[in-house]
Amino acid sequence: MRFRNGEADGVRALPVRAGVVLPWQRSQANGEASRATEARLAEAVALTASIGLVVVHSAVVPLRAIRPATLLGEGQLSAIGRAVSEHNIAVVVVDGTLSPVQQRNLERAWSCKVIDRTGLILDIFGERAATREGALQVELAHLDYQRSRLVRSWTHLERQRGGFGFLGGPGETQIEADRRLIGERIVRLRRDLEQVRRTRGLHRSARQRVPFPIVALIGYTNAGKSTLFNALTGADTASRDQLFATLDPTMRGHSLPSGRRMILSDTVGFISELPHELVASFRATLEEVAAADVILHVRDIAHPDSLAQRADVTAVLEDMVADGTLDAGWGARTIEVFNKADLVGGVGAVAARPGAMAVSAVSGEGLDALRSAIDARIAAGMETADYAIAPEDGARLAWLYEHGEVVDRLDDAAGVRIKVRLRPEDRARFEHRPLG
Repeated sequence: MRFRNGEADGVRALPVRAGVVLPWQRSQANGEASRATEARLAEAVALTASIGLVVVHSAVVPLRAIRPATLLGEGQLSAIGRAVSEHNIAVVVVDGTLSPVQQRNLERAWSCKVIDRTGLILDIFGERAATREGALQVELAHLDYQRSRLVRSWTHLERQRGGFGFLGGPGETQIEADRRLIGERIVRLRRDLEQVRRTRGLHRSARQRVPFPIVALIGYTNAGKSTLFNALTGADTASRDQLFATLDPTMRGHSLPSGRRMILSDTVGFISELPHELVASFRATLEEVAAADVILHVRDIAHPDSLAQRADVTAVLEDMVADGTLDAGWGARTIEVFNKADLVGGVGAVAARPGAMAVSAVSGEGLDALRSAIDARIAAGMETADYAIAPEDGARLAWLYEHGEVVDRLDDAAGVRIKVRLRPEDRARFEHRPLG
């Protein structure tokens, strides 16, 4: 049974009380963009609360040395154990990475469930993934993680639905049978995901035949991407003040000041120490970023850890460059968006550096300037060409109007002389391949 507040079998369940522990080493605090201790603890508390747990105790635990068996020292174990007992805590979230042995030993020492940062994030993703692709990706990530720490039975794996059970489990039996079931399920999931990716590839090919550039929103979780998405497009996607409110990519069309149409794509939020299982499994959701003509990196400029969050996003993108998923020139097509300017005195009070824009997705301040900046960035990636179109070739002329931006036109007895701006791939289509 998973720990969730709410009703079960018609009976209202009692709130599940949780504690959050942040093991912290001094070496983690070095560097300009390092995550402040209190900000990191606040993020862990928010993550824990986002799955319905009631956080009644939180603490930073300085680590002088890492104990292989328990991570923490004996005195720290005892202090946290007393807090667990005093606050009647059922779940302790350790905001770090625990080995299977450490997790088991901590559960025994504190007589409660213990999950680490990876387990918590995977649990959130498992609960909120809405599309088939998202559900498959999360389940695969979860199984890769769980396979190495079979401390609970997975005999009834085929009946798992929705989120995944880090916060509960039926016992420690039939480990070998469970490993076999997990292995078989992983093979099926990878096969199913490959089919989903092929389908996405077909959809992407179809979109490339549409004359709309793609603008992808990326950023740290809860930076306001979905609120900005809604403000720019008039859509009503989920935009709660909650970590990981958006897990599946969403797309909408939108007209820019020039009249040019674009496709705006909202993506899953990044987070520090993103579980490597999720980085691998969520490649497909980030493919829209790789294919984007313009990338909007949305930052919560009011957050005390905004600089470190920027570094986390950049690190994941650079990893994508390293494995060939993303081209090395992604920075040249990126506009940094300093969102939530209304919380720090307005757009005028934000010192946005060159190539960045300050906005408030809530108040709308700065959005017109952002639209113009997107328009200009798309235009900068287009090529200008001159064509002579025969009078009887109306289809080719209509295609240029549909796929490009007409700069000049001269009609005479010989036909039409037209100057048009086109995306490079559309120009190649027009000049070298049959249209259709």
